[in-house]
Amino acid sequence: MDSSKQTAHIISHSHWDREWYLPFETHRHLLVKLMDTLLDTMEADPSFRSFHLDGQTIILDDYLAIRPEQQERLARHIREGRLIIGPWYVLQDEFLTSSEANVRNLQYGHSDAAKYGEGVVCKIGYFPDSFGNMGQAPQLLLQAGIDTAVFGRGVTPTGFNNSVGDAGEYESPYSEMMWKSPDGSSVLGILFANWYCNGMEVPVDPEQAKAYWDSRLDKAEKFASTPHLLFMNGCDHQPVQTDLTEAIRTAERLYPDTRFVHSSFEEYVQAVKATMPERLSVIEGELRSQRTEGWYTLVNTASARVYLKQMNHKVQTLLEKAAEPLAVFAASLGHPYPSHWLEYGWKTLMQNHPHDSICGCSVDEVHREMVTRFEKSGQVAENVIAESLQAITGHIDTSAFAGYGATGESAFPFTVFNTSGWEHEGTVSAELTVGRSYFSEGAPDRLARELGALPLPAGLLVDESGRPVPHTLEDLGVQFGYDLPDDKFRQPYMGRRIRLTFHSGAVPALGYRTYAWVTGQAADQVDGTEAAAAAVAGDRVTAGERTLENRYLKVEIEGDGSLTVTEKRTGRIYAGLGVYEDTGDVGNEYIYKQSADGSVWTTEGGAADIRLTENAGYRAAFEIVHRIELPASADERLEAEIAGMVPFTSRKACRSSATVPMELRLIVALEANGKGVRLLSSFDNKAKDHRLRMLFPTDSRSNVHYADSIFEVARRDNEPSAEWKNPSNCQHQHAFVSVHDETSGLTVANRGLQEYELVRDGRSTIAVTLVRSVAELGDWGVFLTPEAQCLRPCTAELYVIPHDGGGEEPAFAAYEEAYKFQIPWQTIQIRENISAAGRELADRHPLPASLSFLQWSGAGMAFSSLKLNEQTGDWMARWYNMGQRGTELSFRMSAAIGAESAYRSGILEDAGAELATANGAELTAGGCEIVTVGIRPASVSR
Repeated sequence: MDSSKQTAHIISHSHWDREWYLPFETHRHLLVKLMDTLLDTMEADPSFRSFHLDGQTIILDDYLAIRPEQQERLARHIREGRLIIGPWYVLQDEFLTSSEANVRNLQYGHSDAAKYGEGVVCKIGYFPDSFGNMGQAPQLLLQAGIDTAVFGRGVTPTGFNNSVGDAGEYESPYSEMMWKSPDGSSVLGILFANWYCNGMEVPVDPEQAKAYWDSRLDKAEKFASTPHLLFMNGCDHQPVQTDLTEAIRTAERLYPDTRFVHSSFEEYVQAVKATMPERLSVIEGELRSQRTEGWYTLVNTASARVYLKQMNHKVQTLLEKAAEPLAVFAASLGHPYPSHWLEYGWKTLMQNHPHDSICGCSVDEVHREMVTRFEKSGQVAENVIAESLQAITGHIDTSAFAGYGATGESAFPFTVFNTSGWEHEGTVSAELTVGRSYFSEGAPDRLARELGALPLPAGLLVDESGRPVPHTLEDLGVQFGYDLPDDKFRQPYMGRRIRLTFHSGAVPALGYRTYAWVTGQAADQVDGTEAAAAAVAGDRVTAGERTLENRYLKVEIEGDGSLTVTEKRTGRIYAGLGVYEDTGDVGNEYIYKQSADGSVWTTEGGAADIRLTENAGYRAAFEIVHRIELPASADERLEAEIAGMVPFTSRKACRSSATVPMELRLIVALEANGKGVRLLSSFDNKAKDHRLRMLFPTDSRSNVHYADSIFEVARRDNEPSAEWKNPSNCQHQHAFVSVHDETSGLTVANRGLQEYELVRDGRSTIAVTLVRSVAELGDWGVFLTPEAQCLRPCTAELYVIPHDGGGEEPAFAAYEEAYKFQIPWQTIQIRENISAAGRELADRHPLPASLSFLQWSGAGMAFSSLKLNEQTGDWMARWYNMGQRGTELSFRMSAAIGAESAYRSGILEDAGAELATANGAELTAGGCEIVTVGIRPASVSR
């Protein structure tokens, strides 16, 4: 083959949004038709060489759920290389799903493809319609053995009249470029400069074909750096072009100097690599359409239906930061690892991760079904957590509490688990059953009366060393409960319940600490003066008339409800924090567009009701209430503009003169030893067509800021490019956004609030979106979405962390606080009624009352995940370097588990270079490197 001859590579595909402007089942109805037609076409026409199945293996599951009898037929075409699958499980939105969710997506995509044969997975990083691309994608892809990425957004193609752009300019004269991650990893990047439908519906008729190809060839030649031109034969939900081979023959007759090939990405990329120039533009990091007018970045999907993002945050955090590591600990003590349940939980969650799903930019029916999926996946995570906690605590030695009396009679031990990667302390609540009567002992109503009549005995909370712990006790009364033993029928009971709330003290990273509630004579054995002394120690928070203070911070609540926070070590004051801002929004689910009147409402200078709600020593809190009137909606023009498909940039709708009442409640809490201020905002959203944000002025002199992104802390400019026309410059975040200069910094963490803006107001104000209410889907038609108005109770959780400036170290410490804020404590009451098999395992693998299963250290490193490799049983631990400089990472297994050996690995968990180990190892992590280590545990026979 002459590689220098102009070649038109025609790749058949259909970009398959599982759900979007139609519900999932309606789109699947169309998918089954497409797949049936595709299989028939492949068998009827041997010249129809291949079909690219959109890079996502879930399409196979969706099809076979309806047509299981087509399994072997489908598998045959996959094995023959005609039906090209993977590498992803779903085509996710990269920025709205977590780092580990992006990895699980690749892992399950590869494992699903492997079921059809070795080597069938497509090794192309396929991002056809992502709403921006994560900066670490090249590093992730290379770790998965993928050296080419194909994408549709993020880079501006300029054509040959422009010089080759310098690194980081986010533009390229060619559709081919080199894309580099912050760590230096680089892949060939191919941009759909003419989109992924530039070869759809190729005409068979010669006259029509001549006009078609004259235009298409010219447009493709404008951006191609090689003679190999890419034509994507398909589009969104595009049916198979069954006469494509005939259309290709027509083109061959019309253009004898051009080869027309029914191609594949593998064939096309191989040809491009053989002929591309030695020097291509180098594009670095995130691809967020930085060099555009800014209207069509689609970033405001981060605030469409915020409740979905919050549900996603909760469930993926439970899976990756609690269920997986706890299941690893239990498995290393001899208990089964629930890989089947974790796969089901992850896949159920990832069915909500396609861009039109998690972005909240579909019709209402789609997002109703998403809520059910979140609930199902969350239930799986909670079940895995509960079983793992029960298994682990069966091994814990509680003999330290034996002197207080029998467990369940005078001493009630329980364990607090910290599944974050850092030592953690904070306020914990644990519910205990301190009296229990089973239905086998009598009538339930009598048992309830008898338990309720008993006075709650006096008691104390002690830690594993017998030291008293200051706490608050709540009597929860008599409640129904039940046990579900593995070897007998369910056992219902009535139980006397209490809730203990206390400051945990230091709980080891990836570990636990055990406490006990002791009552009666056992409580008398504890020196109460010690408890009193602990309660007035320096590690506490005090509350004044409108102030909160601990050793690190002083919080003053102003008359308008805003906060003035002093970082006590440096004396740096942050004023005006926590102000609410509301504006009209006449855009759509994709794009925020302020109403034409430009009106802005804030709580600054307004009235607020302020009252102290908690003052417990370990935590104190105020409630701030704003009672306001907001415009009820946009005015009547918006409805007409939507119906008439007036472009959102040309809309003249203003806010309505009619108003609705809203009550904004904000809990401001400070904990003993807390390095930040916790905020919980709640309100019942009754207004339409608006956006509500919370503001945090930083008064920083820096011209850049930092946001938690996918395996990186992304550095972003405060000011957009010169081409930017959109008055708004919102961005994505995960755990936090941070602004810091040489003297000070402010980091604002959140839970599931994924849109922020660094406001160009002269104060470098961080604005975090709490809710955005819109009336329509947007895009190519009129799709009304009344539920996207989010007329519902809303909550928002934030954590405001003032800190030093002047370098990476204080920023890293703040980021650590922000990461810990994401992860909930896990608590469980220890009971002695474990099975005989469980007792045998516990005797073989006893655990102390406090333990870290995996200790590690590394300046600037962030812990990401711990899971088990299902095939080998190895622990797979992952970190990433938040900084640009290399650093040393060391880890050590608990002696209770031990390590036989360890090795470097990657995101597909393959075994790499062996690491020297004596229950641990040391290694060097490069700047911004994602580090995965495999550990072969010694505690369980392999």
